[in-house]
Amino acid sequence: MSAPDSLTLKALQIAPTYNTFRSKYKFLQKSQWWSEEQLEAYQLRQLNKLLTHAYNNVPYYAKVFNERGLTPHDIRDFDHLQELPFLTKEIVRKNFEALKARNYAPHKFEYVTTGGSTGTPLGFYYERGASRAKEWAFIRTLWGRVGYKFTDKCVVLKGDAVDTADKGVYWKSALFGRWLVFSPYHMNDASLPTYVARMREFRPKFVLAYPSTITIVANFMKKYDVKPFTTLKAILCGSENIYEWQRDLLEQVFRCRVFSWYGQSEMGTLAGECEMSAQYHVFPEYGYMEIIDKHGKPVTRDGDVGEIVTMGFNNLIFPLIRYKTGDHGSFSEATCTCGRHYKLVEKVEGRWLQELIVAQDNTVFPFTALNMHSDVYDNVEQFQFFQERAGELILNIVKTADYTDHDSEKIRRELGKKLGRNMKLEIEFVDHINRTKAGKFKFVVQKLPVDRLIGYC
Repeated sequence: MSAPDSLTLKALQIAPTYNTFRSKYKFLQKSQWWSEEQLEAYQLRQLNKLLTHAYNNVPYYAKVFNERGLTPHDIRDFDHLQELPFLTKEIVRKNFEALKARNYAPHKFEYVTTGGSTGTPLGFYYERGASRAKEWAFIRTLWGRVGYKFTDKCVVLKGDAVDTADKGVYWKSALFGRWLVFSPYHMNDASLPTYVARMREFRPKFVLAYPSTITIVANFMKKYDVKPFTTLKAILCGSENIYEWQRDLLEQVFRCRVFSWYGQSEMGTLAGECEMSAQYHVFPEYGYMEIIDKHGKPVTRDGDVGEIVTMGFNNLIFPLIRYKTGDHGSFSEATCTCGRHYKLVEKVEGRWLQELIVAQDNTVFPFTALNMHSDVYDNVEQFQFFQERAGELILNIVKTADYTDHDSEKIRRELGKKLGRNMKLEIEFVDHINRTKAGKFKFVVQKLPVDRLIGYC
């Protein structure tokens, strides 16, 4: 999951266009209570708007339509979408320039990357001043279900580097003092008492974290019988799968609601829990989500798992239509008592598998904290970390034809900021990276007993 998750601290520090945010947020406060018929009509209008825009302004899609003898008016409903091909990461790379909308000025293109669901980085564009503002409106709506307000104090424990961590100050202030951002790279039995003490002193109402990072804190607090934070209303978990045993542990230790959501940096689908249920409610205002089987056909049976295919409505500058995410999930035919007429997702098997890395002093942190969303990996075809000794990490890279020694230097600098002096990094070049017997990709091949190091269930 993206990564948001697709929302990062960096995204919030870049002040969104307020009018764009306000307009989308006000709209969502009304639309979330619409009837099924109203939501379906809205989605069809957005579909027509997106396809017409893509056909008229995006060379790749004009070619796709013309090769099939189609126009946007031929796609009258979502069933007719099957007449259009899937979009894969490889197609995006090969048609990168042709996927840019021609009716936007150059300064409106904001280049972003995702680590990718198969260990293959992917670059694309947001609309500067608009895409992030709309995204924040949706996220703010999600978090509002458990009472979050923009003025609330929040502890952040995700993938952010803290420059003062090597000096024993493991946090930094953000968002005018409302957020306290902690380093996820320095958590061990020696440092965690300082983490917990500073969190308690800060008196947060919410914690925003990867499930794996906040679980490390929870395990420590349980092990040493540390009292919970009395001010905490909810823990907001994104960017990774959350396991039931993690949810149970977090609720037991922190004595508050655990709230999670699913999305991608590519802004195709966003789904989150509600006040009444831990099932993911798919935002129909955000985009259209399909689940397909291995033959590319729609999954029809309730609970059957297939690949998630998305089409976002909020990023017309680089539209991704019928985009194969590499994530898997299943729809549920159940209805929620919250009153929203949103599709429910029963299960999501996202890209982030919570692989853990061990530093020299036995500090353990998740791969997701390295946040591989950076343009320093643009000339990397695929990557995978390998570890068999604490404090030593091998990064296997499949190079593109454009890769140079300068790319290696940039990658070392980028990872060095996060790994610090407590980790030795070696870069090795390989011709290919193998998948598991089940055909899945592993970001980290870990040979150390990390479960024993941190007491994972």
